[in-house]
Amino acid sequence: MAGPVAFFAVFFAYPVSAIVGRGLRADGAWQFGRFGEVLGRPDILSVLWFTTWQALASTALTLLIALPGAYAFARLDFPGKRLLRAMVTVPFVLPTVVVGTAFLALLGRGGLLDELWGIRLDTTVWAILLAHVFFNYAVVVRTVGGLWSQLDPRQEEAARVLGAGRFAAWRRVTFPALVPSLAAAALMVFLFTFTSFGVVQILGGPSFSTLEVEIYRQTADFLDLTTAAVLTMVQFTAVGAVLAVHAWTVRRRESALRLADPARTARRPRGAAQWTLLGGVLATMGVLLLAPLAVLVERSFDTPAGYGLGYYRELATVDPAGGAFLVPPIDAVWNSLRYALAATTIAVAVGGLAAAALTRRAGRLVRGFDALLMLPLGVSAVTVGFGFLITLDEPPLDLRASWILVPLAQALVGVPFVVRTMLPVLRAVDERLREAAAVLGASPLRAWREVDLPLVRRALLVAAGFAFAVSLGEFGATVFIARPDNPTLPVAVARLLGRPGELNYGQAMALSTILMVVCAAALLLLERVRTGSTSEEL
Repeated sequence: MAGPVAFFAVFFAYPVSAIVGRGLRADGAWQFGRFGEVLGRPDILSVLWFTTWQALASTALTLLIALPGAYAFARLDFPGKRLLRAMVTVPFVLPTVVVGTAFLALLGRGGLLDELWGIRLDTTVWAILLAHVFFNYAVVVRTVGGLWSQLDPRQEEAARVLGAGRFAAWRRVTFPALVPSLAAAALMVFLFTFTSFGVVQILGGPSFSTLEVEIYRQTADFLDLTTAAVLTMVQFTAVGAVLAVHAWTVRRRESALRLADPARTARRPRGAAQWTLLGGVLATMGVLLLAPLAVLVERSFDTPAGYGLGYYRELATVDPAGGAFLVPPIDAVWNSLRYALAATTIAVAVGGLAAAALTRRAGRLVRGFDALLMLPLGVSAVTVGFGFLITLDEPPLDLRASWILVPLAQALVGVPFVVRTMLPVLRAVDERLREAAAVLGASPLRAWREVDLPLVRRALLVAAGFAFAVSLGEFGATVFIARPDNPTLPVAVARLLGRPGELNYGQAMALSTILMVVCAAALLLLERVRTGSTSEEL
């Protein structure tokens, strides 16, 4: 635990506490009385209520829509499965400002629904909920489907042989085994929607505001750091309470599972029910996931002179009049890949150590650390970004001029995904296997290498894929620390969208399309990596 604790203390707790301290201290005295003043305002109470209920509704709707997809990818084998699994993750790495813009083009004035049926959903809560499902669909498919694909189907088949119906066998055998991964997926979706920023800001208009949006407004528009600090602490406390409840409830449901090689658990669809389910999943993905992506691609080619590569060619040039960049926008592709690889390495190292430590039952301290690891997902990215700027500026941690600052910020968001993806599988490993290895003379390191690693290799690859994807699309903290001569793809897209002119908008769509292609290629490469046999019983 020493490595993960030190990492979070230096690069999370210290920056966040420093920026909150600046907002709550005046003339050397703490202003705790401002909590009552801020939380008593009707507008703030309205923001708190909307933030909570829309996060719960978004989580429930995402699970409802995505669970059939998790089953299809885990248990069914069909043509194009690897490609579709990679494409499912692409929406998750898109900057939220791009997601909001894409849905505005579909649901707003002049959008697809408006043109076909005269229906507009922008500035309504339904646009926000659908965009959240679009963004978080991959979380459920990857997290739940990853474990589901490794559950031995013979256990459910044995229950059916003993007289249980199909649903009863699933409810009594498979569902209890999926509870930890379901809880992990629900937790991540809730945290992302509870702290939603770009989607709500673009699609919600002036009518809807989450805590994250309000923190940004108080900081950037009103320069009210005290109110922003109070809201940050409220968000921090709420997320901490949710994580504590999650850690307590999931811990009680843990048990050793019988895992199998995912390659041998998926079968071709059989019967009308499975074919109908697969058709429904593919149709849902086409309407909900692929349509917004298609809008971005179409607009990247739609130039004033007709469809062509004009916007893509402009990415290789620097605006001579002084634009949003000091370098050609296309340089953001290489910067993002470089940063994402470094962030993934850090996240897998820190998250892997944390998951291994949490596997051992070592009392309340470890269980509390389990919850604390998720806090970066629930703390305002605005707070983290400003915290980096005001704390990592003096020796021995003067990192303002170092390129590693961006991967460190990205890794903070990637570590929780690594932990939540690896932990259910690690805890499913029967402790007797480790004990047998120790009896035969294996050291703890060799027992991990010979027993745990072969069984969790797939989960490790999924975790690395998630960390890489999250790093590619991280925007909230990166926008404050990425230098103008080294922008990332999300930062470049946001800067172009924030500038007027058709050329800037077209270049933003072109960069968004490149981001989708890069992510899809990386995830497809990950899908092709084959693991060894994991058919040993756990």
